[in-house]
Formats: sequence, structure tokens, C-alpha cells
Amino acid sequence: MARTIASLVLSALVVMTPLAHADQPPESGPEEALDKKIAVWRFDALGIDGEIVQRLETLFRMELDRLDRQPLPTRRDIERSVTAAEQNCTGEEKCLASIGKRLGVDLVVTGTVGSLGDNYVLNIKVVDVATAKSQRMQSDPLRGSPDQLIEGVRVAAYKLLAPQQIYGALQIQSDLVGAEVSIDDKSYGRTPLPNQGVIAKLPLGMHKLRVDAKGYDAFEKAVEVHFQKVGPVLVRLLPAEVIGTGKTIREVRNPIYTRTWFIVGVGLVAIAIGIAAGHHDSYPCTLYVNGSPTTGPCSTK
Repeated sequence: MARTIASLVLSALVVMTPLAHADQPPESGPEEALDKKIAVWRFDALGIDGEIVQRLETLFRMELDRLDRQPLPTRRDIERSVTAAEQNCTGEEKCLASIGKRLGVDLVVTGTVGSLGDNYVLNIKVVDVATAKSQRMQSDPLRGSPDQLIEGVRVAAYKLLAPQQIYGALQIQSDLVGAEVSIDDKSYGRTPLPNQGVIAKLPLGMHKLRVDAKGYDAFEKAVEVHFQKVGPVLVRLLPAEVIGTGKTIREVRNPIYTRTWFIVGVGLVAIAIGIAAGHHDSYPCTLYVNGSPTTGPCSTK
């Protein structure tokens, strides 16, 4: 278990650079960088491999570096600045504020990493150096592929310091003009959408996409929005079988001999033939009995 998680974290560090793979959705940086100076004290392990914690801390630092205009103090910078007594700080607000003053920063971030079943979570605390007051936050369970791990750590960093910037985007790609696009029953206009079809600032998670056009079957799909990524969605509308309804109507054609009018017609014809045959038997016929002609009803016998 621990080796698997460590492998995922290491893989995440390898692919941390945005747009590392051409087939991944485009990724953007923060919309608005923070002006405050931030320092990360350290993350402590709670019942898991310390190497995993160090690597998660590295991911977290990298994301804070992207979010903050000011470069974060390195681990070496922090060790050189703090006193021997402060080296033993375990997360108390007073000692973290003291460390922050020595480093000349506004905020000091610390935390713990623990396991939750097959997953693990970051428990993060940020201390305001000026007031020595803290704010706490717990990340969603971190799991899955390196891409999922990166997103989980990045979202944790933004939840802590820039929650208003937690969103993603979709890009609607369609060659049909005039199709109405809606997400979660909210209309976003008709194709081609402005801004190259990009719908920005969508909440993270699953959404219901629907694209409608007269004379075409509606396009419906569940789409997932990822943090600070533009997810492309290729929309192809198929013509409806009945033009102008926008719906598909399927007509099942039954054999002619199963239809009511055919059965009734055949019955009437049979009755007519029977009547004609009976009427034919009542016609007078000339019969010869012992060579002498006589008149009587016709018979088929």
C-alpha cells in the first residue's frame, strides 16, 4: 500500500509541469496571484511513510509558488533562520507566528498527512503572523492516478488561500451553427459560442451538458470539470428521422397480411364467393333421364 502511494506521488512530481502531455486538457495558472508572503513550515506524518509526506509537501509547495507572487522560502532558508527551540515547534500558533516573524512572511502554513482507508488526507493550518490566529482546512481524500493526485493537492492549496478561484472550464466544439448549449439546464447561447467555445468559471465535478438544434436529435452527456483545466467536448448532432421535430420517431412496419383491413377484406371476399357458389347451385339446368329431357336444379355432383 505505502509503496503504491509513494510511486503515485513520485509520478505526480514527474508530470507536475503544466501541459506535460499533449492529450491532457490545457491547464492555466492562478487568475489572480496573492501578494502576501507565505512560508511552509512542515507537514508531519500520522501513521504513514514519512517519504510520502515529504513528496506531498513538495507538491503543495510547488502549487503555492504558482499562486503567490513572492517566492516561498526554501527549507534551507527556514532552517537557517529559526532557533533551536523553534525547530521543535509542533504547530502551535504562538511558535509558528514567531517563526513567521523571523522569516519576514505574512502567513505560515503547516499540516499533517494521515491515511483514511485506502486514501490519505491533508490537514492544513495557516497562521496569520501578525495576529497569531489560525485557519484550518482538510483536503478531500487523495487517491488515484498522478493527475488526480496533482489536482487534489492543488485544490487543497487554493481552498486554503484562494477559494474564490476554484473552478474549471469546458470548450464546446461543434461544426453546426445555431445549436443551443445548456449546462445543468442553464443556457449559454448558441454555437459557435464566443471565446472559441470556452465556457469558463464552472464549478468542479460532474455536469449535464445538452445541445439542441431543430431537425436534430438532442446531444446529452455527463461531463466532468477539472480544476483550472479546459475540458474539450466534441459535439456531433445526428439528423432526426422526421425533419422538423427534433426527435427520433421509429415506425415499425407490420406485414400486410397482419393488418385489420386486409383480414376484413379477405373475409368479405370469401363470403362473396360462398354466396355466388350457392346462387350458382340454384340455377335451373336441363337434365336427361333415360334419354328424355327434364328441368331441375344444378348440382356439382
